Amino acid sequence: MRIVIATDKFKHSLDARAVGTHLARGLRAAAHAAGASEPIIDTVPLADGGEGTLRAALDAGAEEIPVRVTGPNGATVVASFALFPPADTSPMPPSRSESGRTHSPADPPASSRTALVELAAASGLELVPPDRRDPGGATTLGAGELIRAALDHGATRIILAVGGSASTDGGAGLLMALGARLQDHAGARIPLGGLGLEALAAVDLSTLDPRVRACKFILASDVDNPLCGPRGAARVFGAQKGADEALCARLDAALAGLVEVLATASGPGAPAVRTAARTPGAGAAGGVGFAALGMLNATRRPGIDVVRELTGVDRLIRDADLVITGEGSLDLQSLGGKVPVGVAEAAHRAGVPVMVVCGRSELTPAHIRDAHLGRVFALTAIEPDPARSMAEAGPLLERLAADIWDAIPTR
Repeated sequence: MRIVIATDKFKHSLDARAVGTHLARGLRAAAHAAGASEPIIDTVPLADGGEGTLRAALDAGAEEIPVRVTGPNGATVVASFALFPPADTSPMPPSRSESGRTHSPADPPASSRTALVELAAASGLELVPPDRRDPGGATTLGAGELIRAALDHGATRIILAVGGSASTDGGAGLLMALGARLQDHAGARIPLGGLGLEALAAVDLSTLDPRVRACKFILASDVDNPLCGPRGAARVFGAQKGADEALCARLDAALAGLVEVLATASGPGAPAVRTAARTPGAGAAGGVGFAALGMLNATRRPGIDVVRELTGVDRLIRDADLVITGEGSLDLQSLGGKVPVGVAEAAHRAGVPVMVVCGRSELTPAHIRDAHLGRVFALTAIEPDPARSMAEAGPLLERLAADIWDAIPTR
């Protein structure tokens, strides 16, 4: 039996590779206990474009490039981006599965070099202790510095994986790092952060790094919010970054001001800038989606689709007898393009049965059926205490693997 384990992380418990390792160990133990032949297991750690996407790219064979950048609160942090080899000079290094087999990710287009920048690595909320969070002053400057470093390493195609940002600055810091001058009425650089936009009077785009225009950007995001308004970046996501209602209103107004100033600076491109602000995905990562779509001419794609291509997991799925996917919390957000649904769709197209593991599930049987998720196995079924379930997720997954093995129709 050939099994593919392709899961996301269990947040605050295990990363995606650890989830796969524990499941594989449990499946082999169950097969041994049943006197069955040991299954061939391929583990492919996945992510949906948010935290963990960098790790998935590195596991797929990319090179890790560490860079010292400006963190969300202004302190220097060491962040990394993933760099794939040139497609026209050498094949992408294969990644190795739990079974020892190797598989190669999908190659990028010829004569290009692809980099993956995970915004959370440089500008993520997790980089700031809860008592030091500054939703009005947090910046995406470091994410722009990572992009600049990727350009310095020859990247001509950059995947910008957004999610988990600490900032609501509309990508202003990112644009500053790439050379744009955001100025107040006196011609001085505006302060960093979303509230810094309240001082914005003019933008000089003539100093933007020329390599940006020649680079193809992919915005990996499942967020479909626009930049401003009731469903915008500030009003929907501001609270989770520490902003109260009054601050969310100020940030929303500041983002609207950013759009108008950038539109003015863009001259004939003004209508496209305003359209980008209303485009689904513009509100991703505190408005970085807007900067990517409106100023970097990015193409938005579902994060899980991008990661599936980078890892080559679909090829493994087509040759599998069973696919196991999952994430920590299986809920309504999962249906919006998270890892389990993306993997289940690929398996459904290939006619391969799917089982899902999770810490907890809030989906109804109808949700599970409509998303082709097959059977769902939750840790809460064997450990109802959430604290213990999170602390002991590894051993519990190995126990749950025995139930999965028993549920396989034919072995």
